[in-house]
Amino acid sequence: MTEFEDQSGDRSKSSAFRRLPPVHAVMARPELAEAIEAKGREVVVAAIRAVLEEARTAIALGHDSTALEGEDAIIRRVVDRLDQDRPVLRSVINATGVLLHTGLGRAPLAIEASEAVARVASGYSNLEFDLDQGTRGKRSSGVSALLRRLTGAEAAAVVNNNAGATMIALRALANGREVIVSRGQLVEIGGSYRLPEVFESSGARLREVGTTNKTRLSDYERAIGPETAAILRVHPSNYKIVGFTESVGIADLAKLGRSKGLLTIDDIGSGALGPDRPPGIVGEPTVEEAIAAGVDLVLCSGDKLLGGPQCGLLIGSAEVVRRIERDPMMRALRVDKMTLAALETTLRLAIDPEKASRSIPLWRSLSVPVEQLSGRADRLADRLRQMLGLSVSSEPSQAYLGGGSAPDEAIASACVRIDPPLPGRELGATEASRALRMGAPSVVCRVQQGSLWFDLRAVPEHDDEAIFRAIEAVVRG
Repeated sequence: MTEFEDQSGDRSKSSAFRRLPPVHAVMARPELAEAIEAKGREVVVAAIRAVLEEARTAIALGHDSTALEGEDAIIRRVVDRLDQDRPVLRSVINATGVLLHTGLGRAPLAIEASEAVARVASGYSNLEFDLDQGTRGKRSSGVSALLRRLTGAEAAAVVNNNAGATMIALRALANGREVIVSRGQLVEIGGSYRLPEVFESSGARLREVGTTNKTRLSDYERAIGPETAAILRVHPSNYKIVGFTESVGIADLAKLGRSKGLLTIDDIGSGALGPDRPPGIVGEPTVEEAIAAGVDLVLCSGDKLLGGPQCGLLIGSAEVVRRIERDPMMRALRVDKMTLAALETTLRLAIDPEKASRSIPLWRSLSVPVEQLSGRADRLADRLRQMLGLSVSSEPSQAYLGGGSAPDEAIASACVRIDPPLPGRELGATEASRALRMGAPSVVCRVQQGSLWFDLRAVPEHDDEAIFRAIEAVVRG
């Protein structure tokens, strides 16, 4: 390199450095106003400084820095950096048609429950303090009273989830002894939860009876021996055995247990409390019917069909629940104040099924007439066609509960169907669905038959506008 070329390069670098805007000039740009409001000045300033430092480094090393020269280019880089700094866990619009979508957090909380969580989370609370007596209290006393009222049981306890409820019940009530279970109920659910392995971890011994498709009362009777502690019924909530089958009802199992001096435990899984709780669900076992049948302990989830926070409920006789609560492992499985606040509020709503159907999101989704969903789908499709020029239609659809609840019970629903390619960017279904997922708000839909399907059964009506805006953002790039 000649001396002239070296000096020319230095002058070029100096010119590039001078073209970089100062931090305060970038901060003043209107494109960053929303980010400053949402994330705060310090976060935005840090992003600007980082982008400017990258530009200086590129210029100093003689790299092509044209993309980083000038205010507009800097702004684009800052916006991109701030966009990538979004929280990993964020809200999405569930347009999949699966109401209790495990990947999307299953049951959303009622607004009242969310507000209750915010109240206790932002300050102190009487979590384990009796305000009347001024002494230490029991953390689950409030929800226990509500569960007794809703189910007719004598007592109740709460743990972190229903797997935890099953584990602690077997450990506290049958450690070192046998528990009888039908072979057709040896379930495996998501996350490698397998009932035989739960038995191993709890210290209880599994005694299988019957066959996969047929188990009779006589099978249970023959299996009872001096080492038997309990009979366990497990609801196969994520599958169904049909055809040449036979099983024993919970009332007959409870009667057999009482006659032999054994405990009867009913793991109903998804957590329907009773008739119309939630509305429109048929064929699912309920806590109320199990307690009425004389079961000693019912295990279920506090989210799923109840529509509350993730937790596990143990509901039954006072003596059995006391035995479980005395187990040292209860401390490892206990829930925090935010879970208790959300659960208590959800249970208070569930006392009045009509009110709950307006307030608990899952119950509200189940209550919306399909004709109303079809009308919304028609209006959204018309708007997308007229304003964005999309190939779109409204279609009848079938939604499902999901989350291991009523696996084969379809729920009539309505969809907006968009046939790619999307105009403007010529995106196919896979690329468009990813763009929608990565947008703000994130919209998760189905890709089916090469098209995008937006099922409205789990979408609140006020989110129809957000879906339109999200699709518009993808179309316009």
